[in-house]
Amino acid sequence: MGTDGWAIKLYGAADEVVWVIKLNALWALCTLLGGVAFGIGPATLAAYSLARRRSLGESFHALPAFRAAVRREFRRGTLVVLPLAVIAVVLAGNYLYFAALGAALPRLASLGALVVLGLIAGYAFPMAVHYDLGVRALLPKASLVALARPASSLVLLFVALSIAYASVKFPVLGIVLAGGAWIQLDTWLCLRFFAENEARLHPSGN
Repeated sequence: MGTDGWAIKLYGAADEVVWVIKLNALWALCTLLGGVAFGIGPATLAAYSLARRRSLGESFHALPAFRAAVRREFRRGTLVVLPLAVIAVVLAGNYLYFAALGAALPRLASLGALVVLGLIAGYAFPMAVHYDLGVRALLPKASLVALARPASSLVLLFVALSIAYASVKFPVLGIVLAGGAWIQLDTWLCLRFFAENEARLHPSGN
């Protein structure tokens, strides 16, 4: 590969890093401005909406696009994301409580439930911005996909654990990059999983 080829690849990688930092900042700022409880839902679906557009190759200005997505997704984002976030906090609290007590089985059960919840959310949020699904249909659909595609679920779990490990090893990078990196990678992967699933269910020519 020539020098120009390497320069193009380096520029593309740097552009992705800058984008992830920007997406992370928009998501975190909106979450905080909403007092976390009323900010995390709209901020999360807005960030996934932008990540989807980025994955599909669209060109847009991040800040106005994010503001518009927050307004559009305020109600649905709150209804979809906030309950999952509350359940995740409860499960994490249970895990820490049982770990302090030295109760192995309840601790592992809490951890397993947290992993399952994370996988369902990992499908549900990209699905929410990619398909025209109502709030009630979203979580059952995401759960079905998670169960029907174990290999894809393992990929998502590996990516999530890798980001979590990197965040623990390099806390500053975790603060600056982790949320945006997960949202963008989760969206990019899920769009491909969805396309593969649709191709399998509706093969061309049938």
